[in-house]
Amino acid sequence: MPRFLKDFLNRNGTGPGLAMLGLVLFWTVGLIILPQLSMLDFSFRPNLPPPELGGPKDLYTLENYKYLVYGPEGGSQAYNTVDLMVFFRTLVAAVCVTVFNLILCYPIAYYLGQTRGNHIRVLALLLIIPYWINEILRAFALRIIFGETGVLNTIFMGIGLFDAPFDFIRNDYALYAGLGYAYILLMIFPIYNVIESLDHNQIEAARDLGAPWWRIHWRVVIPYAKPGISSGCTMVFMLSAGALAAPQILGGPSSLWFTQLIYQQFNDSSDWPQGAAYAVVLLVTCVLLVLAVMRLFKVNMGDIGK
Repeated sequence: MPRFLKDFLNRNGTGPGLAMLGLVLFWTVGLIILPQLSMLDFSFRPNLPPPELGGPKDLYTLENYKYLVYGPEGGSQAYNTVDLMVFFRTLVAAVCVTVFNLILCYPIAYYLGQTRGNHIRVLALLLIIPYWINEILRAFALRIIFGETGVLNTIFMGIGLFDAPFDFIRNDYALYAGLGYAYILLMIFPIYNVIESLDHNQIEAARDLGAPWWRIHWRVVIPYAKPGISSGCTMVFMLSAGALAAPQILGGPSSLWFTQLIYQQFNDSSDWPQGAAYAVVLLVTCVLLVLAVMRLFKVNMGDIGK
């Protein structure tokens, strides 16, 4: 038995330790790895009626992946520009939502982590309470707020900023705000957990040496908070790229999300192999982007798990 496993069982006891390992194994293998392998297998299968599954026509093929790039055979265009544009727009939008959340949440996390007092608990509770409501209900609430007769347009027209209602939904402002709001806690709390352990004397020492506030954050706080920042950015990016409820409810007519294409393939077209191929492409691309950014900013995989 490996030494780390023995140490784990010694710390937690044989029975509880084996139970925890079993649950983690079931979660990792049964609910993550095996479904993804099944999805991968589906993505290489042709779309056949149930009686023909397992027959001579049910062979592995790359047609589902070729469809994403080239579209249907005999199409009017050389490439599947619609689906490809939706794919790249989804990734760019997920990056923008991640950067927006980081800019918004870093000051909040720093204030929570470096300020002492009971009011911090109240502030943290106020951040958590809205998330007791279901994500779909929050999305509909935002649709009401951003609607043509919603709260924002009523206020802006009341103060004379707008002469006519502004369509926040058609211009995707509601969608990006909804995605940013949906995952804001996933950015705040990983950063807060790291910054809370930062010795405040280091910040005071930098101030005593005459460092401006931006240099203190750039040279002291941000390098120390890198594990929390990388963890928060990873979760927000992956969940934003894979979001479905917010794009369905808050998206305008021209803001099709790639997950909506996957949903249409699975449910509207009943083409599970094509939907599986789209899902695999999205998953692999997002993972590769995260790994590339981690390498660029010299972040280890262990930092995300801290």
